[in-house]
Amino acid sequence: MRIPQIQALRAFAAVLVVIYHAKITSGGYIGVDIFYVISGYLITGLLLRELENSGTLNLRAFYLRRVKRLLPTSFFVLAITAITAWYLYPATMRADLGRDIAAAGIYVSNYLFAFWQMDYQNLSAIPPVVIHYWSLAVEEQFYIFWPFIIFALFKRGGRATVGKGVALITFASFLFSLYQTSSAPIWAFYSLPTRAWELGVGALLLFIPARIKFSQNYLWIALALFVYGTLQFRDSTPFPGTAALVPVVATAISIAAVHSWPKVLNLIGNHRIVQWLGAISYPLYLWHWPLLVIPVVYLGRGLSIYERFLCVLATLLFADLTHRFIEEPLRHSQPKSTTIIRGGAIATALSLAISLGIYTSHSDLIKLPNGTIYSLTEVMQKPIVYEDDCHVNNGEITSPECRYGSIGSKRKIVLFGDSHAAQWMPTLEKLGLEKDFELISLTKSACPGPAVRKVDTGEYKNADCSAWRDYAFKRIKAINPEAVIVAGMQYFDIPSGYTDRTSWWREGLRKTLSSLRGSSPHIISIADTPHPNRDIPSCIAAGKFDRCNGSERSTPIFISGYQQIDPNPWLCSSSCPGIIGSTVVYRDSSHLSVAMARKLSPQFEKALTRLGVFETS
Repeated sequence: MRIPQIQALRAFAAVLVVIYHAKITSGGYIGVDIFYVISGYLITGLLLRELENSGTLNLRAFYLRRVKRLLPTSFFVLAITAITAWYLYPATMRADLGRDIAAAGIYVSNYLFAFWQMDYQNLSAIPPVVIHYWSLAVEEQFYIFWPFIIFALFKRGGRATVGKGVALITFASFLFSLYQTSSAPIWAFYSLPTRAWELGVGALLLFIPARIKFSQNYLWIALALFVYGTLQFRDSTPFPGTAALVPVVATAISIAAVHSWPKVLNLIGNHRIVQWLGAISYPLYLWHWPLLVIPVVYLGRGLSIYERFLCVLATLLFADLTHRFIEEPLRHSQPKSTTIIRGGAIATALSLAISLGIYTSHSDLIKLPNGTIYSLTEVMQKPIVYEDDCHVNNGEITSPECRYGSIGSKRKIVLFGDSHAAQWMPTLEKLGLEKDFELISLTKSACPGPAVRKVDTGEYKNADCSAWRDYAFKRIKAINPEAVIVAGMQYFDIPSGYTDRTSWWREGLRKTLSSLRGSSPHIISIADTPHPNRDIPSCIAAGKFDRCNGSERSTPIFISGYQQIDPNPWLCSSSCPGIIGSTVVYRDSSHLSVAMARKLSPQFEKALTRLGVFETS
């Protein structure tokens, strides 16, 4: 028997995720956490009832029910998504597409996506069209282990021991989640051990004594928590960690007080549209992401609010049809166990076969409007400092000896800042060989040269960045270089306490200047490069060249005390194109390509000559 209030929670969770990905709310991703608590409650309740009634578990029947309930719909959506994307995606994107489809088809996508998405340098790139399958993988992995754990605990000491064991597992998982959210945030987000506590909280609701009653006032607290998480959480919010307590506690309250919902909430929750959304919540979740992502790739641009609205309507239609003609008929059918097993094996094999076909149709070549042919790998190549570990990452507070150009020359120039400093490495390395100076690289991911305070996230800590800068300042003073070139990306989220981006950036410039003063005769601030509004290689690969020219010219922000270079006129005229001549300007949605950086060496040389770093020839 389905509980209307839980069905309403399902509807709420699915709608939150859909409107989050449609860019209507900033924290709608908490819908996944709501699903986890519901699953933990329902699955554990099912297992406990069977154990108390029969003293054992029919594991075969349990797993067959899971396969029958989840696999047909997920495979159907996966297959349609794969074939559609195969047809509409450019050949340059098919290797990743085929790989992603295979990962989703074997229910290990959460770990594989965590491994593949480790690069934080390209946050605006188009994510995998089936990345949302990661949450299904977490649940499937939970279903594999949980029955054995509950069975073992029950046999050891009955229901009471199950409750104690679940509480211990939940607490341990929560502590591990807190640790990994800080130390390895992407693994914390995607992995079962760091998400198990959310399912465990749902399971613990079954052990609340019957004498404890929850008044309807608790539901208003839950609603306030839901609203807070939906409106206040951001992509930069460290998650799951303590933030996940907001949706988890709210869902736990909603289930624990399921028979005490206020009249108005019951009226809304029992409305036929809400119940319908709850019934189609599984296919709704599966369909929404492909229907929002595939048009972006095909059109080579972001979607307008009206287009996103149409995609949401299409999601509702597809979800309803899938529910009517796949979910419901299969739910009421009674196939033989061998048929379910055979069907599951065939679906998995077909998923892998489709993924292999997509992967083998991949091509690495892109053709520019003037006929020039490039390898996409070549366009996306990173500067050498990424290959030899000279560009240090989050958590590191020192840099290795990193010397380039005319190594051993008495004249030295230091490049200092984050990845938007490192993007100038090919330019300065070329000039170092031509003008006979040694280039020393001091760059760190997400740590701009201007000593700005940023928003702390799971992977980024201001303390680490500050410690690395202090180390870099000491090294620069010891080197006493001819010039120090300070650069950084100015498009990070601004922390609270600042009225605008300019004041925030200037404060960082002042701090860095104070630390560098006296260390070099030429302390140079180079303004940020234009800010692309999409992943440029993907845009070009899709053949939508006219839509790759919408990069935003960066406003140069300087303060007195620095010598100044503004590269924006080198890259923009009336617009800031994605291709200049026969050169792709950006390697992703943020950084200059290596080829473009090298091409700008004459302009950079003139700027340094104007500032007195080089003698006039």
